[in-house]
Amino acid sequence: MKRGKWTRLGATLHEALSEYARIHEAPQGTMSKLIDDTLAYLKPHLAKSTAKQYEGAAKILKRKLKEFRPEQVLPKHVAAIKVSMVGTPNMANRCLSFLRQVFDYALEHGKVDANPALGIKRYKEAKRKRLPSISEYDAVYAQAKPRLQVIADLLRLGGQRVSDTLRIRHADLLAEGIRFEARKTDKPVIVKWNAELRAVVERAKTLNGNVRALTLLQGRLGKPPDYRSIKLQWDNACEAAGVEDLWLHDLRAMALTQAKKEGKDPTALGRHSSQAMTERYLRDREIPVVEGPSFGRPLDTGEKKS
Repeated sequence: MKRGKWTRLGATLHEALSEYARIHEAPQGTMSKLIDDTLAYLKPHLAKSTAKQYEGAAKILKRKLKEFRPEQVLPKHVAAIKVSMVGTPNMANRCLSFLRQVFDYALEHGKVDANPALGIKRYKEAKRKRLPSISEYDAVYAQAKPRLQVIADLLRLGGQRVSDTLRIRHADLLAEGIRFEARKTDKPVIVKWNAELRAVVERAKTLNGNVRALTLLQGRLGKPPDYRSIKLQWDNACEAAGVEDLWLHDLRAMALTQAKKEGKDPTALGRHSSQAMTERYLRDREIPVVEGPSFGRPLDTGEKKS
């Protein structure tokens, strides 16, 4: 109870014990308490996937900063955390991003006078270069069940994030094309119909027989399919096909790369705020053939004229 009000600990015993431990292991004024408060503040505004990433970052930061109070954390301490995570640059960058927000929250609430995470540069993350070939896609596709085949085709033809694709509703099938909501960027987009995309959607409508739900791909209880289960099915299909290191997310890169080849706008399709963001998905391995300059006269060969 706090200020005469009960604190809800959770719906299950596990949730209640976890919340109880969190409250009593994070005394007032510590970095652990500040991290928990920031996460609770941010969570309602985050996509589920982002919230899980921040939860992982929060655990790491609470462990590394457990001896600190907010006002004691200096840029050198943040830099030391970054250096300690050199072996996992992606997670290090995630922790830096979250820690900046933690101290932004602390600034707004008068707990610190400056943000020590500002100015600490992120690690340069290696760009993934894997571009599935048509033969690889076909091999995995042959090992997939009908619903996974439909999902793969929607990813390859629609070019949208996996989570947004899994959440397509029947109401999103408009006259112009498929409307994709974007929980991550809040930038909806309509991907225009073509013959291939229409055919995939018609196949999707037959997956559940006469049962009609709000979502096109309908998982359990009419809800969108669970991302983890779909990823597991894809990984199993890849293993059965003997295709290594092929991620479900690579199908989005496949779509954006093909769109660029066809002279379409991959940045608009990918709903990116800049071309630089799109470049991370473009994996065209073709070597460009270019023309050099011409000066309009023959070169002097060095031979003497008779």
